[in-house]
Amino acid sequence: MSFDRRIYNFAAGPATLPEEVLQQTADELLNWHGLGTSVMEISHRSKEFMAVYEETLADLRELMSIPDDYEILLLQGGGIGQNAAIPMNLMPLAKKPKADFIVTGIWSEKSVKEAQKYGEAHVAATSLNGHFRSIPERSTWQLSKDAAYVHICANETIGGVEFAHFPDVGTAPLVADISSNILSKKMDVRQCGVLFAGAQKNIGPAGVTIVIVRKDLIGHAMAITPSIWDWAKEVANQSMFNTPPTFPIYVSGLVFKWIKRQGGIKEMERRSQVKSSLLYDFIDQSSLYESRVDKNCRSRTNVTFFLKDEGLNAEFLAQSNEAGLAALRGHKAAGGMRASIYNAMPIAGVEALLAFMQEFERRA
Repeated sequence: MSFDRRIYNFAAGPATLPEEVLQQTADELLNWHGLGTSVMEISHRSKEFMAVYEETLADLRELMSIPDDYEILLLQGGGIGQNAAIPMNLMPLAKKPKADFIVTGIWSEKSVKEAQKYGEAHVAATSLNGHFRSIPERSTWQLSKDAAYVHICANETIGGVEFAHFPDVGTAPLVADISSNILSKKMDVRQCGVLFAGAQKNIGPAGVTIVIVRKDLIGHAMAITPSIWDWAKEVANQSMFNTPPTFPIYVSGLVFKWIKRQGGIKEMERRSQVKSSLLYDFIDQSSLYESRVDKNCRSRTNVTFFLKDEGLNAEFLAQSNEAGLAALRGHKAAGGMRASIYNAMPIAGVEALLAFMQEFERRA
């Protein structure tokens, strides 16, 4: 199989990156800024890399309108790492270690299981009985009066369920995992105490994790907290308590600048709506495909769908791959198909997928 162009990569993460960014990375790989070396090879404490680091933070703060009373950390360990760091840093805020969780999919389930190691992880609402195809009505949530925080996964990549907006959870800080929809729409940071995101879905290469945390929530870590997960220590060391993931930070910074050139968050949100609507509108009138997620919480970045005749799954995947439409197989825990259409996926890629789906249905 050969192509005159790059394939359209619908992988959930690591995911596709903007071609402009990849080209700039390639152009600068051997001789970055005339230093005769790669950005990967210079000291993370050098003035050259510190300039990259500071500019990356400034661009992210501008794009997301992050207030000055929030710190931005660029860490390692992914969302799984923060599933441990968050309870260790926040549970001491309550009289007894406890947090509430809204479970809408596999990722929020994982958050519960990790938090249980450090205190009580109370499931205040769950859509498990509905196979994670919806978000429980806010009126049904059984929030605790003594929880240190309330945790949600803003977008579940496996099931394809997304919160349209951050929910009101009262006085407890809201913690939001925004790994797969960060920078895809305007978010009011002030509605959350903590937001975190692995970069490998909607920003850059795997290896860097963004943690945005309100300053008053820093400095309360449990005594057992490993130094690398203690937000106060990371803040004091500019996210460099140990050697940071320099190359992913550099590429993420290039992506932030690419987003700014495209028109910022407003344009990313417009494109996201266009791309997801193209697929959902077709699926809803199709005789072959179906979406099983409630319409009011369908993900704009991870479109999950099923062939009504699942005996055609293997042929669909083989033919789509041959057509240069890669990584459409759904997660093994969910089955079916999944098209991850993050910011870097061009509208032309979604149009190509739509054309293939229409032709496949015609022949089926």
